[in-house]
Amino acid sequence: MKIKQFQFNDISVNTYIVWDSQTLDAVIIDPGCYYPQEEQTLKQFVEDNKLNINHILNTHLHFDHIFGNNFAEETFGVAAKAHSADMPWLLQIGRRLASFGIQYNKSVNPIKPENFLQEGDTVSFGRHTFQILHIPGHSPGSLVYYCKEENTLFCGDVLFKGSLGRYDFADSNGTALVQGIRQKLFTLPDNTVVYSGHGPSTTIGIEKVYNIIHSL
Repeated sequence: MKIKQFQFNDISVNTYIVWDSQTLDAVIIDPGCYYPQEEQTLKQFVEDNKLNINHILNTHLHFDHIFGNNFAEETFGVAAKAHSADMPWLLQIGRRLASFGIQYNKSVNPIKPENFLQEGDTVSFGRHTFQILHIPGHSPGSLVYYCKEENTLFCGDVLFKGSLGRYDFADSNGTALVQGIRQKLFTLPDNTVVYSGHGPSTTIGIEKVYNIIHSL
């Protein structure tokens, strides 16, 4: 498994391209590209490496993680996937952004029901398979994409190096977030590498010792 990380938009979202080095089948996780040059950076990397985009995967549907959904769908001919519980964030993206003082006059294509993901689903590309873990709290539909064979997971804003996702939104739930991290992530092998929606990567072993969650 190979991984390319980009930082896109003014909120510095981590967008990932993950691919099978033999088959060149790939997924895009959280296409956060907002500016045209960011869109071209994403497209150019895919073309330069001759990748076949099989899936567009959203960890959740907060606006900073989906700015590039439409572009990615139209460019690569693949529909985005996410959990249904986050659909209000996508459908109300203009109003949500306005509450943060951000002007945004575009819409984002809704996730079709056949592309909803939930706990227990799997997503495969090439020789690799992600197991889907649902860990609500930061958002109702937050998903983690876990590849057991590669000891790797992509968790959006569920868990960060030293901290965890904010849970002060109206539809957040701090208790559920902490419980989900402890029961579903901290039970994984210590050498599992954690790729978050913002900031640097870490490991489960490090976070089990040093994460701020232990003071909550």
